[in-house]
Amino acid sequence: MPEIQKTLLERLSEFLSPEPSSPAEQRRDLINTLREAQLEGLINADALAMIEGVFQVGELCARDILVPRAQLDWIDVNLPISQIITEVIAAAHSRFPVFEGSRDKVIGILLAKDLLRYSADADFQLRDWLRPAVFIPESKRLSVLLRDFRDNRNHLAVVVDEYGGIAGIITIEDVLEQIVGDIEDEFDVDEDADNIIQLDNEALRIKGITELEQVNAALGSHFHLENIETIAGFISQHLGRVPKLGEKVQIAGIEFEIQRADSRQIHILIARRLPSET
Repeated sequence: MPEIQKTLLERLSEFLSPEPSSPAEQRRDLINTLREAQLEGLINADALAMIEGVFQVGELCARDILVPRAQLDWIDVNLPISQIITEVIAAAHSRFPVFEGSRDKVIGILLAKDLLRYSADADFQLRDWLRPAVFIPESKRLSVLLRDFRDNRNHLAVVVDEYGGIAGIITIEDVLEQIVGDIEDEFDVDEDADNIIQLDNEALRIKGITELEQVNAALGSHFHLENIETIAGFISQHLGRVPKLGEKVQIAGIEFEIQRADSRQIHILIARRLPSET
């Protein structure tokens, strides 16, 4: 057995015997040992990242990764069903918190797929199809929450603050991404594609992660904000919020149309130079 492998295995075995060091120190030492193992080729980088993610989930709380209430796509149960369907299509989520009267009064969770019943049911009532909302405190550990998600077959929880108000929501995907990294679905951006693509109509298709310097070079613009590096961050900072799907934003003679976005960030936008005023 190579000396480095023997040394690493011996060091790993030490974590199985009682030591006077604190759990935090033991975790730190274990991760450092695993990083050395990865450098020596004993485990691959993906496995190391997942192990580190597991430790991180054990240390983080719901407040650390929740989607804040200001960025949520809410459904008002008293809206006409046609308007609700329009908002659900625009947001492109699978689950929505539904409130009545006040956004601190969440009465259930709407699954977008349940709206398919509307076209076939003349007596469709939205309230009848709401799923029970699961409420958790901001302090709930992600490791415990993940177990609850699994045991109860639930995918979304509403996070409440110490005063009982709605702080935001958290999904099972949010928790799993702390372990395995970003989980892409059929709507996610192709990371292998170019950041900026010229379209036939003289518009540009731009990824939200594109650096401002690259955008400025393509558009002949001079966008700049202190500590902001991407076009997504620049537009969100300019508005003071994350824009919604389909929203159009005009900045310095250029119109940005949000083509793909979620409640936390812009993924894809279309940029068009506006006609000069004469």
